[in-house]
Amino acid sequence: MADIALFHSVLGVRPGVHDAAVRLAAAGHRVTTVDQYDGRVFDDYEEATGFAETIGYPALMQRALEGVEALPDGFVAIGFSNGGGMAEFVATQRAVGGVVLASGTLPLAMIDVLAWPAGTPVQVHYALDDPHRRQEWVDSLVGSVEAAGAPVEAFDYPGRGHLFTDASLPDEYDPSSAELLWKRVLAFCADR
Repeated sequence: MADIALFHSVLGVRPGVHDAAVRLAAAGHRVTTVDQYDGRVFDDYEEATGFAETIGYPALMQRALEGVEALPDGFVAIGFSNGGGMAEFVATQRAVGGVVLASGTLPLAMIDVLAWPAGTPVQVHYALDDPHRRQEWVDSLVGSVEAAGAPVEAFDYPGRGHLFTDASLPDEYDPSSAELLWKRVLAFCADR
């Protein structure tokens, strides 16, 4: 059983994040959902991005750290989209047992970090035709993790959905890809 911190996408704590928490808790994990928006939720990426920018990404990263203060070292950080960058940042500031990035990676330089923490394993999950996917960012992070001597797995899924695990986003949701992602994530968490 692991302690797990969930970081939401730019859209906020949508039903897909709640579903993730339920799924992880049902597998025996203790789950903390970090709400950096104090309950605000969006349906539109442009509007959500504008809201996030009014808070500012340094402030959001601080909120991410504050959201995991009560967790013991060794927790697993799981981030969706924008939350992937938050999970990465937290993993460079705290001793975590692993990081799962679903549809969101950033080069370490974008979060003002020079190197990935040695030995911290990572899983990356993306739809192949995700319109928000930047392969050079994925490659940069994977290279940083490998350079730190840490295990890294990068999984690609068919389709174009960005938040393809969120059933409340019917234009993005892919049930078979979501199930495969969760099978892999649960195995990853079980090893922590």
